[in-house]
Amino acid sequence: MQCLPVIAPVTRRRELPGDLAMWCFILAELAVFALLLGSMAYVRGRWPEMFSAGVATLHPVAGLINTLALLTGSYWVALGVAAMRRGRSTSVVWWFRAGAASGLLYLIIKLLEYQQMFSAGYTLRTNTFYFFYFFTTFFHLMHVVLGMLILLVVASRFRRGVYDSHQTRQMAAESAASYWHMVDLVWLMLFPLLYVLP
Repeated sequence: MQCLPVIAPVTRRRELPGDLAMWCFILAELAVFALLLGSMAYVRGRWPEMFSAGVATLHPVAGLINTLALLTGSYWVALGVAAMRRGRSTSVVWWFRAGAASGLLYLIIKLLEYQQMFSAGYTLRTNTFYFFYFFTTFFHLMHVVLGMLILLVVASRFRRGVYDSHQTRQMAAESAASYWHMVDLVWLMLFPLLYVLP
């Protein structure tokens, strides 16, 4: 009787996408946002009438458009990472640029929203709600801008063929995508807190 060889099951090691340093940066940023959002939730519980009145002055359609812009951007960035894994560097460039363009749309809408709020007389000093609204959304806006810059720099380096191995291409694309998805995730927590919950 012939014995069949025993074949060990193939196990794939799961690793974080991208660079560990980027993940340390992402976790630090998430900790800051958690502190801001936790503080906002606490203050909201203390002065619900003030927060409800403040929410009523915001522009939920602008918030929804910004949500769709960032979600679309995350989808395009994910397509860029998928293209990188298939060795299509040119596609990575276009998908990452498209992701940055969605961030530009977010930036334009948010600045127009700020302009309308300032024109109506609302500032950081109006009350605690507006302090949290302006401070938190502007802090997030700066992260959107940084995410756009990261995407554009990585796209430019892909276009110029700077990354000389599959490993460096993978680390660069996944690190940029991970940061962009973090920015998106934070907005998905901010949007209901500021625009949806009464």
